Amino acid sequence: MMKTSIRKNIVSFAVLIGGLILLNLFGNYFYKRFDLTQDKRFTLSEEAKEIIEPINSPIIVDVFLKGEFPPEFKRLQSETEQLLDEFSAYNSNIKFEFIDPTEKGNEAFQSQFEKFGLTPAQVSVTESGKQSTELVYPWALAHHDGKTVKIALLKNQLGATSEERVNSSLQNLQYAFADGFKKLASEKSKKIAVLKGNGEYDDRYIADFFSTLRDYYFIAPFTLDSVAVNPKKTLKTLEGFDLIVAAQPTEAFSDAEKYVLDQYIMNGGKSLWLLDATQMHTDTITGKTFAFGMDLNLNDFFFKYGIRINPNLVKDVYAAPIVLANGDEREAQYSRYPWFFSPLSSSANNHPIVSNIEAVKFDYASAIDTLPNNIKKTVLLSTSPISKIVGLPFPIEFDVEIPKNLQVVNEGPNPNEYNAGEIPLAVLLEGNFTSVFKNRVKPIKLNGELKNIDDGKPSKMVVISDGDIIKNQMQGNRPLELGFDKMTNSFYGNKEFLLNTVNYLLDDSGLINIRTQQIAVPFLDPQKTVEQRSKWQILNILLPLGLLALFGIAFTFYRKRKYTR
Repeated sequence: MMKTSIRKNIVSFAVLIGGLILLNLFGNYFYKRFDLTQDKRFTLSEEAKEIIEPINSPIIVDVFLKGEFPPEFKRLQSETEQLLDEFSAYNSNIKFEFIDPTEKGNEAFQSQFEKFGLTPAQVSVTESGKQSTELVYPWALAHHDGKTVKIALLKNQLGATSEERVNSSLQNLQYAFADGFKKLASEKSKKIAVLKGNGEYDDRYIADFFSTLRDYYFIAPFTLDSVAVNPKKTLKTLEGFDLIVAAQPTEAFSDAEKYVLDQYIMNGGKSLWLLDATQMHTDTITGKTFAFGMDLNLNDFFFKYGIRINPNLVKDVYAAPIVLANGDEREAQYSRYPWFFSPLSSSANNHPIVSNIEAVKFDYASAIDTLPNNIKKTVLLSTSPISKIVGLPFPIEFDVEIPKNLQVVNEGPNPNEYNAGEIPLAVLLEGNFTSVFKNRVKPIKLNGELKNIDDGKPSKMVVISDGDIIKNQMQGNRPLELGFDKMTNSFYGNKEFLLNTVNYLLDDSGLINIRTQQIAVPFLDPQKTVEQRSKWQILNILLPLGLLALFGIAFTFYRKRKYTR
């Protein structure tokens, strides 16, 4: 009897061991991760998988979200870790480590902060009814084959609480890492021409945006002056680019230059136009500044394509402030004032270009009209409903405009004055464009390999009625990041918007699609947390102890009954 029992135990043990081995082998061959979140926030998008799939050498990610920091940033830390787990599970070459930069012995990492511009975030935290300030380093550095890119984990958001910023950052998290991995591992293929020769911005004022674009695309200046000498060669060379960018031209285009640009578009070329319909002139006698209309000889050009940039100015109550100095030069004090000529536009449109981006700052923008034709038009950005249009010429007088603006802010806008509604400021056009020169005398005769095209191939363009949105501010001779206003220390969404625009125009929509993923992150109500703190502390402490005591009593009673029979 004893031997039979031992044999049974040995057989049971062997079956158990065999089952565990089979289960382990099954798990290795049929490995699967399950995302049980409602919004599938940890499920990698197909676009993200396409980016990381070809990576065949290690990418090392240093994440600086470790240490003591506010509760909402602990959420950012945990979700960052889970997302990187998902990236690593899909491609084992992605390896990551969380580092506390303030810990002793991590001085080497602190020196990298200055090198890569990893500034800490200063956040106010309210806990238990008390407010404190914390410094957090919401950054990651990804390293691959001798290259390093910085990855921002916290989005800048105007007027947002820490919880709102973290919530927005969680929506942006997969995009941030996919974007960083793409910069490290993807080869550039598409080419962008930056138009020159018509008074466009000097390179230093567009340096930040195009230096960022260089991580994805080849960038080259392209001067249209050669049209006058050899227009056919100019057109042939221009057709070698996938996108042209016109950044704030101030000199009129000749008909020959227009024709070359038109034929580029007819051949399927994409374009981004950042144009001012106004210019500022200062009267030498009175010293007053006036806004006048500016003719770039492009009115018929855009009219044929289906839009019109009007020679006027828009004023919007929802606008960025302006900083002015008061007092003598030595004792000057800088103050913020509302400035309705600087509209802030944050579209509710779900188009990938504008989804989940910060408000975009304009300066002295004009209204865009959309005209009926066969081209699909999408208004990407517009003013708020509380706006107005002013005709030109118009005097720009701070001592007149600012008191009016303060009155509007304090007393509310006059509905009979600010009644223009949402005025388009940036429009996307898609479709088969018709040549501006169809049924007209052509300024250039094309023959041989290059032939005139009147009805174009499918193409896209974005027209923005303000060239200033691409202009970065300067700190001495150093360009600042596009979208950063050094006078108000505020970040705007100009850079994100323009990057998305270029990606979309070049059909590089993978990263944009990742950005549109919506994540709902629930946070604790701070008021209820303070009010019900004691209740939940008692519940969390006493309930487990009570259940443990009940189990102990029940188990003791069961043993007594069993062994006293």
